[in-house]
Amino acid sequence: AGKSTAGGQILFLSGQVDDRTIQKYEKEAKDKSRESWYMAYIMDTNEEERAKGKTVEVGRAHFETETTRFTILDAPGHKSYVPNMISGASQADIGVLVISARKGEFETGYERGGQTREHVLLAKTLGVSKLVVVINKMDESTVGWSKERYDEIEGKMVPFLKSSGYNVKKDVHFLPISGLLGTNMKTRMDKSNCSWWSGPCLFEVLDCIQVPLRDPKGPVRMPIIDKYKDMGTVVMGKIESGTISEGDNMLVMPNKANVKVISVHCDEDRVRSAAPGENVRVKLSGIEEDDITAGFVLSSIKNPVSAISEFRAQLQILELLDNAIFTAGYKAVLHIHSVVEECEIVELIEEIDLKRRKEGDIKKKKSKRKPLFVKNGAVVVCRVQVNNLICIENFSEFPQLGRFTLRTEGITSNRTQISHDFECVCLSKLL
Repeated sequence: AGKSTAGGQILFLSGQVDDRTIQKYEKEAKDKSRESWYMAYIMDTNEEERAKGKTVEVGRAHFETETTRFTILDAPGHKSYVPNMISGASQADIGVLVISARKGEFETGYERGGQTREHVLLAKTLGVSKLVVVINKMDESTVGWSKERYDEIEGKMVPFLKSSGYNVKKDVHFLPISGLLGTNMKTRMDKSNCSWWSGPCLFEVLDCIQVPLRDPKGPVRMPIIDKYKDMGTVVMGKIESGTISEGDNMLVMPNKANVKVISVHCDEDRVRSAAPGENVRVKLSGIEEDDITAGFVLSSIKNPVSAISEFRAQLQILELLDNAIFTAGYKAVLHIHSVVEECEIVELIEEIDLKRRKEGDIKKKKSKRKPLFVKNGAVVVCRVQVNNLICIENFSEFPQLGRFTLRTEGITSNRTQISHDFECVCLSKLL
């Protein structure tokens, strides 16, 4: 669809990449007979991605507008790399959904089982409440900045976004762009290109979106997404709550390791402290790199994150593999912040009838019953068990650590289907 090309163009337009580097990438792409891929090379750095023309890992980069500093998480779109996409989306405040206007490409992604549909559902359940839908490749000769094509795609996406839980009027923005040419990205569209568009450009839309507020004085919660050695142990992640400062004593959970913060880096700059919402690198003493795994959480000592192996959750079943039934004993893969862990549903506690709940029947307890199984579309409260201790929190207190997705994969067809979450409520705490 052009996600990496759009990401590369953003970095170029914001001055993060110079002309000489662009010329180098143009030559590399031309040598591989892939002239139009050169902007994607800025984000897709490994040879597999460049050879296949598809993102595999979550690319990470930074840029600034006049008012805001952004971290780009270039998540894979291909169905084989959905777990990597989940890792990227779980760290994001804003989702930029890139859709190709080229005939056939939008339709393939949007049809039942297509990746556009799955990514919208995943983004919503992973907490990405703000969505920018960019209709890309509008400059293609077969599209030609056609208002009819733009309206057709928007007309099909709006009902689906509403059914996925998005408030389209409040939280979703649509706009046409050309990621390859950079049209309508940093500056508004020239009327000679597209006479019918009078709306904002991408940078303006991103600047005006209000991201969720986080508590800088709250207990520290930083899910660790990666680690490496560099004259000590360095961990990477996004601060979801609290402030991390040089000299702080903290815990790495769930292994309860006492550590000290040696330094904090935002982007390439060393800082004395970092607040919620920042993507940071933190150098620690008191722990070896081998003793840390993605999914661990850097946490306050006085108020540490919960580490548990069983919890109670409310889930909405969106789609079951081959229309299977969801019952006790059902196994899936759980994705929560940076944790990926096999899990089992050990008990269905109650099924919730949302229609009756809305009508006020919940007081009469007519909306609840303990089921043996549920099917697609059901909302159910259940107990979930994992093999290893994981760090999670009550959804009401720390939404990003209490919101999760369950996925099952077909062994033979390798099709990915999703069933998933709304809230996670701790049943027990093993600290």
